[in-house]
Amino acid sequence: MTPREILRKVRRLEIRTRRLVDESLAGSYHSVFKGRGVEFAEVREYRAGDDVRTIDWNVSARMGDTFVKTFTEERELTVMLVVDASASGRFGSAPTTKLETAAEIGALLAFSAIRNNDRVGLLLFTDRVERFVPPRKGRDHGLRVLRELLAFETAGRGTDIRGALDVLRRVVTKRAVVFLISDFQDEGYDRTLDIVNRKHDLVAISVSDPREQTLPDVGMVAVVDAESGAPVLIDTGSAKVRHAFAERARRDRDRARAILRRAGVDVLEVSTGTDYDQALVRFFRDRARRVARAGA
Repeated sequence: MTPREILRKVRRLEIRTRRLVDESLAGSYHSVFKGRGVEFAEVREYRAGDDVRTIDWNVSARMGDTFVKTFTEERELTVMLVVDASASGRFGSAPTTKLETAAEIGALLAFSAIRNNDRVGLLLFTDRVERFVPPRKGRDHGLRVLRELLAFETAGRGTDIRGALDVLRRVVTKRAVVFLISDFQDEGYDRTLDIVNRKHDLVAISVSDPREQTLPDVGMVAVVDAESGAPVLIDTGSAKVRHAFAERARRDRDRARAILRRAGVDVLEVSTGTDYDQALVRFFRDRARRVARAGA
């Protein structure tokens, strides 16, 4: 895309995502993620009924009286978008590719964060970390994140989720809400996923395309594996081939689901060409109800 085309697309997407955030997503985002932590405010003298666990023994010893720590609800969040930009994301049988869908979802989440005065950052990866944008506040920063999602030219083609999460652990030290957006066509990231989920509030958004699940009967088709570049000739006219393709897709999908479930990660599955904004709203509402029940 030319710079002018990128700018037009950023503006169109900003208008659309801002409308969606204002109309439906901001409240759901707020109910799920705001107030998930506390931060230290001050120390004051102990009062009858105070929780003895909040006593600051160091201050009490210096002052010769009993003082307790007080806390306030954490007002801000750090939101990290960890987005898979590998070559398999360029596939799409719908009007949009998986990567374009991932970028639009990322834009919705970024503007939801900005609307709530939270910091938002981006880690874009393939088989390497392609770009890291440190989390900051403000509309201009949100637009920068959006431009990177839409226009950044990657050097890698493959997928390394473990490597991306390892970098995230090193560069984001404060607890954050992490949205991992990928088609999860990778292996070997189980342990790192579990470690990151223990430190951060990790949400996985799995993006797929309907044509990845089933093959149409259109005879012999020459295709190229997006990540390896290997050419493959497929006889889609064979019922056996179509069945084997569907079974492999199912196994891959089930394997990714199992990995995420074992790590205790909440998962939202979306498909290209669908109303992902409403899926996000439903997901956040369901998650808010689970959080409320857990705290009851």
